[in-house]
Amino acid sequence: MRRLGSIGRVGVLAPPWVPLPPPAYGGIEAVVALLCERLAARGHDVKLVAAPGSEVEGVDLETPLADLPDQIGLGGAELRHALAALDALGDCDVVLEHAGPVAAILASCHLNAPVLHVTHGPIEGEPVEVYRAMVPKTPALRLIALSRAQWDAAPDLPFVAVCPNGVDVDEVPFNDRPGDHLAFLGRMAPEKGAAEAIAIARAAGRQLRIAAKCREPDERRYFERAVEPHLGDDVVWLGELGETDKLDLLAGAAALVFPISWPEPFGMVMIEAMASGTPVLATPCGSVPEVVRDGVSGFVRADVDALAACVARLDEIDRAACRAHVAERFSADAMADAYERVMVAALHDRRTVRTARA
Repeated sequence: MRRLGSIGRVGVLAPPWVPLPPPAYGGIEAVVALLCERLAARGHDVKLVAAPGSEVEGVDLETPLADLPDQIGLGGAELRHALAALDALGDCDVVLEHAGPVAAILASCHLNAPVLHVTHGPIEGEPVEVYRAMVPKTPALRLIALSRAQWDAAPDLPFVAVCPNGVDVDEVPFNDRPGDHLAFLGRMAPEKGAAEAIAIARAAGRQLRIAAKCREPDERRYFERAVEPHLGDDVVWLGELGETDKLDLLAGAAALVFPISWPEPFGMVMIEAMASGTPVLATPCGSVPEVVRDGVSGFVRADVDALAACVARLDEIDRAACRAHVAERFSADAMADAYERVMVAALHDRRTVRTARA
């Protein structure tokens, strides 16, 4: 396997909420697991701090918490996980931080290595104000965006690179003879667009199969209000699916419906769908125009009516071209290449500063 530059020991800090790789929903965890595996396969020495139950091949793994937190976002669990990571990653030459702002602050202030924080969440509202408050207190911290749209949302923040998420294309089943139905996959939240997906499918006269994370109280309330009343032969609820069933759902669909109404930082489900050959019908929010090639790997339109009209044009999309698009731009190797480049640059900048100070 190719290897770029001299990086030394790579520290990776994952969130504490979900094991790597995730048993079901967990886009961040799937990406971090794949990145660690690919870096290790390229010969890098990778030290990973992750949630209990994680198993990632080829890495030096540490899981500080005894049990998974009962709920995502519990401050005590997040803090214990981040504090333990300071000891675990103390001998690393560069650190990729995926666990969030709390861990980013601690790592940047206490580790003697460049810390690159990956902004997995949206850069708007309260999160961007948190980052702007962090920056003066953590002058050495550098940020990695998942998309250009994410960077452009706050160009004053210390972004140094765009590293799009990746998928192992060889592990995604390809299907060039899908069914007529459409698929929706994601979180059960208003901004993810399940209700709009139902409207699109019904306007197009297609069955919609819905699989989604629906565990949190807000997610259940949205489901009960906006989705459950519409269930029937034409709108089928599948619940939250494991990895194999999720990929089968995507590969078997005529299209993935992705009518989001928020600045999606990346959208893993889009590249998973396209890797299986399934085009994406999406609104042009956040990263969508960077991920989906309009007219080649799907259709990007502004509203429900326009996306519903595109269902009749799905035969124009070459499903092999969808997969090729992902293999070229969003493969595991493309992701590893991007992270290698930014780590080498961070180490070079650090060494340059040290030499200048000497």
